This record gives sequence, structure tokens and C-alpha cells, in this order.
Amino acid sequence: MSFKEKKKAFKNLEEEILFILKKQKKPLFLKEIYHFLHIPSEKRKLVRSIIKELLKDGKIVQLKRRKYSLPEYFPVYQGKLRVHPDGFGFVETEEGKSIFIPPKKIKSALNGDIVLVRIEKITSKGPEGNIIKVLERKRKNIVGYLSKRKKIFFVEPEDPRFPFEIYIPRKRLHGAKKDHLVVTKIIQNTSEFGLPVGEIVKDLGDPQKLETHAWAVIYNYELPHLWSHKVKKEVARIPNEIKPEDKKGRLDLTKIPLVTIDGENARDFDDAVCVKKTKNGYKLWVAIADVAHYVTKNTFLDKEAYLRGTSVYFPNMVVPMFPEKLSNHLCSLNPNVERLAMVVELDFTPEGEIIKRNFYEAVIKSHARLTYTEVKEMIINKNKKFIQKYKDLYPMLETAAELALILREKRLRRGSLDFDLPEPEVIINMKGEIENIIKRERNLAHMLIEDFMIVANEAVAEYLTKKGYPFLYRIHEEPDLNKFKQLAEIFSAYGIEIEYPEEISPYFFQELIAKFSGKSYGYLFNFLLLRSLKQAKYSPENVGHFGLASSCYCHFTSPIRRYPDLIVHRTLKRALRNKKSPYKEEELEVMGKFLSERERTAEEAERDVLKRFQAFFMKDKIGKIFHGIITGVTAFGFFVDLEEYLISGVVRLIDIPDDYYNLDEKGIALIGKNTGRVFQLGQKVKVRVKEVDLKRFYINFELLE
Repeated sequence: MSFKEKKKAFKNLEEEILFILKKQKKPLFLKEIYHFLHIPSEKRKLVRSIIKELLKDGKIVQLKRRKYSLPEYFPVYQGKLRVHPDGFGFVETEEGKSIFIPPKKIKSALNGDIVLVRIEKITSKGPEGNIIKVLERKRKNIVGYLSKRKKIFFVEPEDPRFPFEIYIPRKRLHGAKKDHLVVTKIIQNTSEFGLPVGEIVKDLGDPQKLETHAWAVIYNYELPHLWSHKVKKEVARIPNEIKPEDKKGRLDLTKIPLVTIDGENARDFDDAVCVKKTKNGYKLWVAIADVAHYVTKNTFLDKEAYLRGTSVYFPNMVVPMFPEKLSNHLCSLNPNVERLAMVVELDFTPEGEIIKRNFYEAVIKSHARLTYTEVKEMIINKNKKFIQKYKDLYPMLETAAELALILREKRLRRGSLDFDLPEPEVIINMKGEIENIIKRERNLAHMLIEDFMIVANEAVAEYLTKKGYPFLYRIHEEPDLNKFKQLAEIFSAYGIEIEYPEEISPYFFQELIAKFSGKSYGYLFNFLLLRSLKQAKYSPENVGHFGLASSCYCHFTSPIRRYPDLIVHRTLKRALRNKKSPYKEEELEVMGKFLSERERTAEEAERDVLKRFQAFFMKDKIGKIFHGIITGVTAFGFFVDLEEYLISGVVRLIDIPDDYYNLDEKGIALIGKNTGRVFQLGQKVKVRVKEVDLKRFYINFELLE
């Protein structure tokens, strides 16, 4: 048979296999394919090679027990795998599906991997699938504890979602010390011990030190933290101070008494404000560091900042988006030095309506670096010591507070939500130890800056929208009604009946927040309400911001620490000169998705560090008694938030031996089978610290009567 004839026979047989799979509409064993096509034994080798090619080309799929079918009968999706500590997982697909994966069907895939998953059945809880291929290993590094057993080294991953140890040959130790936290890279999938083979990338140090855990999180979330040689070279070429030519064409605002207001420990100051009374009402200046002047699009510095997406803040360190020369020096509005800025100048009526808006490049000089505490002492407490210290600025700050209150009331009237949830602040002493974990204060000084930043962000977004320039909006979509209805069942258990309007608006949420006000479970229900909302994100398509009740919003005020703000700055600069937009909408679509992901990663990393630091803080409090509130109920126990500290732990049912407890239908209470005793969301309890696990960062409480 000639080559041409062989090729034709191969093609015919391929078509016959596809035809029979289509005709049968069900998966077939190899022997069934032989049977339906009447394949003699001498041709079976050819059929097997054709099937191999069809599998490779994705024209057919192989199921368990070596069955074959057409992919359209068993759709394959691409998505990101999220593994639960209990071994099962979910694949979140690009189409928005969430596919459950049983432990055995995760196979060699790891948490965070991009995988191909095939839906094998639809259950009452949703689709269930099987991972058929790992497309991309997202986790390059695994952090764990280096241990030694019988002269052999292993790394035990600290993340319980990696249910295996990694064998480390001696030559791959690279000087790492036993019992230290280390970063490992898997170099081979299996070894003589049946475990993956790894290599130590970095010894992070003693796990008893806080700094070690901050670095563990940096490597766990693969946060870029090193500056390449190319970036360093570019930064070295940036002048150390403003040059005379930098000031050309800019308004000189150095005489305007702009001030920065930040926390005591802030090191980068990217916004300064000033307010004065006018015959028509008020004038507000919001000056933002002109990062775009120094960071040009598509430079190595710009690409690195985009890759990071945002600065990441831990209690004891920062992973910055820009090198220190920019973030803490040239682009930081330090007091009494000239700095380049982008300015939003707004004129208001006495009622807070904007009557005039101006945007321009300027040279400014911050007249003082104020803290929230100092402003609070002057404006709220009328502290004479601070008023005397800042006597030249005090009248301006009083006017600023006046305008801020008007703007806040106006914003709340339109439906803007203010959950005012307590945020933990970790106090670290000079020795690098945790001294306390307190509720972060939020007073009039914080709100003043918050309100001025919101109004500046809106003004820029509205201006660019009217000019028709594509840019990244900060959007917050309307909540999912079904998700909210599940939450309403919890509220009804507490006698809070909800009448649904035809359309859920921010006003509706405002009324609910008011109902919870002053109740013992108020902050918990506010938190549950907040969780029921969708997450805000970046997009070139404006759908408004539900939480702020804003029809047009963007992020403009923090270009040192958020890349989307830098995009808006560059666009505004072009718009002011009537030049072509620096970005196309398709480009912004991709950037918006990526930068929203970077923001989520940063938030997860910050929560992870906080969880570790909370465990460290509680390690010497075993046996101590605290008051708390039940904030979560599961089949194995309930979570308790302490009143004294913003710390959460768990009371396990195995530690309440008086009865057998069942989770109720709504999932909000545990009920004793014999005693009828109830533990439910929002209930106050008294607990004792039983144990603190500094490897898994669990805090276990036991209940006191």
C-alpha cells in the first residue's frame, strides 16, 4: 500500500471512529469500538494509534476505565483550582462556573493551578468534575518546615492544602537549617519515597520570629519584591530632586497651605488637601503626587509596577509598588519641600454642590505633615496645645472639617453605604514583638480625607467620561438578590423581617444597617451584609459604584500604591492637552482583570499575615478568659470573635461533651439533641484560650458556663 493509500485509510478510519461515537451518544470501551466497526485483530494497533492522535488533538476525550467519547458530551472547562484544607476543591472557570472536585479527582493538581476540568455529572449542589490536565503550575514555590528523620530531610508544607511532604536530597539543601521555615521548589514529581523531590530556594529563618512569617507570606503568594538590575538602572537615572525644567507649564501652588493627613506610621504621602471659604461657598484643592511624570509607560519600572499592581501592607513591613526613591522621596509629598502634583480644584456651594471644577499640573509644597490624631485633637477635642502648635493652619482645618461634614451628609443622603466595621491594628514594639491588637480608630480626621478623596475621584471620572477617554473605572456591581435572600433567613431568625423592594438599592441597605445599629450583633450583621455584596473591581466599562451610590467613579488619589490610579493620571494628562488617549479599551479590559486579581492577592496576603500575628499574640494567653460573640457556625463547632481584641478563634464540639449537637437547617445555630441547648450567630459567650497552633495558626477556645 502506497503512502497516499495509507493516509486515506487512516483518515477514513478516523472518521468512522468519530461517527460511531457520535451515533452511540455515550462513552465506549476500546473493545466496543472494535465491535461496532468490525475491526479485525490485525488492524487494532492502527485504531489505537488513531485514538491516540484524536486524544492529542482534543477531538475525543478519555474517561475513567479507558472509555472514549466526544468532548461535546462531556464539556471541558479551563479554570483556577481552589483546594480546601479537607482535600476537596473547586475549579472557578472563565465562564463563571464553580465546579466541585472530589479529593481523588484532584490528582497531581495543586491549589492555585490553572487546569482543564471535565464535568462528569450534575448534582443537586451543582456540577461535579474531574481534573484532566494541569495547564499551568501557578505555585512555583511551596513554603514549609524543614525536618530531618533518620538522616533524611523532608519539607512539611505549612499550607494544609498540600497534603504531602517533599523529599529534599542533601545536595539540594543549600545550607538550610533544620526546623526553619524554607521555600521549596518541586523539581521532580516522585522519588523513591513516593514523594515529590524538591530543592530549597531560600531559608526564611526561625519560625518563632514575626519577620520570618511575613517573608513566608511573600513567598506563599509569590509577591514580586526584588528590583531587577534594569529597574535599578532606570531609577538611578531619575534626578534626586525637582529640576527647574520640571516646573515649566505648571501652576505654582507653593503658597497654598496644603497639608498631608495620615497615620503616625505612614511613610509615603501621596495626597495633600486645603480648603478655604469663598463668597460662593468653599474651594477645595486635592493635590496628588505626579507619579506619571517620573514613570513613563512601557519602561522597565512601569512594567514592574504593573506586575505588582499594588503595594502590600503588613504590620511590620511594606512590599511597595515603586522603589523607595519614588515612594518615600520624589513622589511623597513630604513637608516643606517642592513636589510635582496633579491637582483637582473644586468649588462648592454652601450645600456641597460642585459649581466649578479644574484639573491641572502644579508645583506644591506641603505646609505640614499632620496625623489623624493631631487633627482630631484640634477639631474634636479643641486641644489648645495642638491648636497653638498649628495656629496658622487651624482655621483652614476647621473649614475643611465643615466642608467634609457637608459632603458626607450629601453622600449618605444619596444612599452611600458606611458599614463602619472595626479593623484590627497590630501594635509592634521596638523589639519587633506584638504589644497589642486594637480596634483601628476612625474619627472625623479619617472621614475628612476619605470624603475629599471620594469627591476628587468622582470629579476626575466624570471629566474623563465627558471627554470620551477610555480609562479604568472603579466599579461595584449591584448585589445578587438570591445570595441576599439566603442572608435574610438569618435576619428573620432574629425578628428582623425584610420587605424586598422591586429593585435593591443602596437606600435599602442603609435602612438595614440602621436596624442593626446599637444591637449586640450589629457589627456581625453589618459584616454579613458586606459579604453579601459583590467585590469592587476595575473595568473600562462603567456600571457605577453601588456601595458609594456613585454613577461614575475611579481611583485617582493613590498612584504611589495602586497602578489603576497611575492609568487614570496618564489619561487625565492627555485629556488636558487634548491628545490621543494612552490606552485602548481592549487593552484596559485585560489590565482591569489583571489589576483586580492583584488587588485580591494583596488582600489575601494581608489577611494571612494578620492571622499569623494574631496567633503569635495569643500564644502566651493560654488559660486566660475572654468575652466574645459567635460569628460563625459549622457542623464541627462555632467561631468566636473576642470583645477585648479583634481576634477570632474556634470552639470545637469535641470540647463540649455535655450533648450531641446538630447544625440547624438555616446553618445559623447548633442545637443540643438532648438538652435543646443552642449556640447561634450573634450570641455572647465566655471562653478560655485552650491552645494556639503556631504551625497552622489556629486559636482554640473552650466554653465557660
